[in-house]
Amino acid sequence: MSTGNNIRKYRELKNFTKEDLAMKARIGIHTLESYETDERTPELDTILKISTVLDIPASELLENHEENSSEIDEELQTLIQEIGVKRSKLLLKKARDFSEQDVLRAMNLLYDLNQQKN
Repeated sequence: MSTGNNIRKYRELKNFTKEDLAMKARIGIHTLESYETDERTPELDTILKISTVLDIPASELLENHEENSSEIDEELQTLIQEIGVKRSKLLLKKARDFSEQDVLRAMNLLYDLNQQKN
């Protein structure tokens, strides 16, 4: 399942309308709809807002539930190729030492730093 499908699935499990979730997460209804239809991908801070409102770990929204989990998915393979195997291993080894929330906070800090440079 995609992130958008996960958002919709957990929203429906909590019996939230799109309007409920959009209001509580402080995002626009059209923005939420574009996430749920996979027209747009939410930023990490938005994932955190949505996961907080839905009271689930952010990883549940980000997980791509595929039938054959023994294979590395295509997106991960592309990312490893783009940043290199050595950097990928370093990031993944360090990620083991932190909780999911810690990793997402670190990613948000890196995103903010990058935005300040631009």
